[in-house]
Amino acid sequence: MARRSVDVIQQVASAERLPVRRLRQAVEWVLDRHGAPAEVGLSIVVSDDETVRRLNRQYRQVDAPTDVLSFPTGGAGSPGGNEPPYLGDVILALPTIQRQAAREGHAVGDELLLAVVHGTLHLLGYDHDTSAGQAAMWAAQAEALRALGVTLHVPEFEFPADAEPDTTGGQ
Repeated sequence: MARRSVDVIQQVASAERLPVRRLRQAVEWVLDRHGAPAEVGLSIVVSDDETVRRLNRQYRQVDAPTDVLSFPTGGAGSPGGNEPPYLGDVILALPTIQRQAAREGHAVGDELLLAVVHGTLHLLGYDHDTSAGQAAMWAAQAEALRALGVTLHVPEFEFPADAEPDTTGGQ
């Protein structure tokens, strides 16, 4: 029987109740839309700024918190074979997400959904390290948010012209 395992782990207290059902729904929508196997697992960890800052520094050499980090596993299964293949972890910094929501005028729940969609897309191999990658990821992200009934603007990063790969053969 096909099953997906989406664990939500809350490591930080929140004055507002987390929309756990909606977070799982967002993950399921992204996985379904992008053809992920019916039997996969992942975790959403809702944490604090300090934890995410440490992870960001350790794995990305950026000594600052960010809203979401993704740690893909490549879909490895459990050693005993009793669990579905595991895609990875999506780590959310709840205080950063709350500040972003306030700054942008978004509901915190919508900002959480954006972060979970974004992180899940990273687990599936999307990235935004080039303008082309960003365009593809932002389109997938916008499609998911529309399907989930979330309307918010996500700013794009700017890429210097010399940061793009040279596809002209040096001409």
